[in-house]
Amino acid sequence: MADEYEVLICQYGTRIGTRSQVFLNYEIYGQEDAPIGMDYFVWVVRNGDRTILVDTGFSEQGGENRRRTWVKPQAEIYAALGIETHAPITIVVTHAHYDHIGKLDLFPNAEIVIAQAEYDFWVSPMGHRAQFHHSVEDVEVDYLRTAHAAGRVRTFQGELDLAPGIRLAELGGHTPGLAVVRVDTSEGVVLLASDAVHYYEELEQDLPFAFVADLPAMYAGFDAINGMVARGEVQHIVSGHDPDTLNRFARVTEGPLAGIAATIGARA
Repeated sequence: MADEYEVLICQYGTRIGTRSQVFLNYEIYGQEDAPIGMDYFVWVVRNGDRTILVDTGFSEQGGENRRRTWVKPQAEIYAALGIETHAPITIVVTHAHYDHIGKLDLFPNAEIVIAQAEYDFWVSPMGHRAQFHHSVEDVEVDYLRTAHAAGRVRTFQGELDLAPGIRLAELGGHTPGLAVVRVDTSEGVVLLASDAVHYYEELEQDLPFAFVADLPAMYAGFDAINGMVARGEVQHIVSGHDPDTLNRFARVTEGPLAGIAATIGARA
């Protein structure tokens, strides 16, 4: 079906931090601090008619600057999936943090789709204030700006029907224009939540992430996502960084992505 897709969740990096580092004002919950893992993913949405990438992960510079650990370079992941990086592919950027746009330059002919509010914020002077700037690499924001000048960036406000069976929705919160992606599959609707949900316990325990542009919008995003599930509009939530993510879906067990990828739905 032209409006149903296979969703692939591919891990490319990891790190270990602490709960007090990743949850906002963690001390107010009266819980002991403890180590917590954080995994890094890229997502691929494809069927027989089209392939769409969602985010591209961190670059060598972005990863090394923050002492992140590589699991598998993104270029090898895309090659294993038969994705031609010089093809005129569509890439959805959920938000412009270093671990989501660091490899856009692998795709010099891609159309980049991003919320207008997200793009406007990161090319503005406010994006250089310390509390925001620590989450980006200047060269990567400059690449986004250059792509925009070349006519390769498509922006939207609110919602966008990107293709049959694929809808983007702007939630904000973590960043000013953070977007999530709803995808129709043979196993139901998948929500690629990106960093609207770093960890599943954010939704389950109402725990905001430590880095936030608009806290009420982040809480409202939790409510919106939980509402989608309660109303039966979404059957699967794919988190942005939770190490349990791959365990919740059908793991790839053979080939170059064995153990570091999972799928939802069949490739029509």
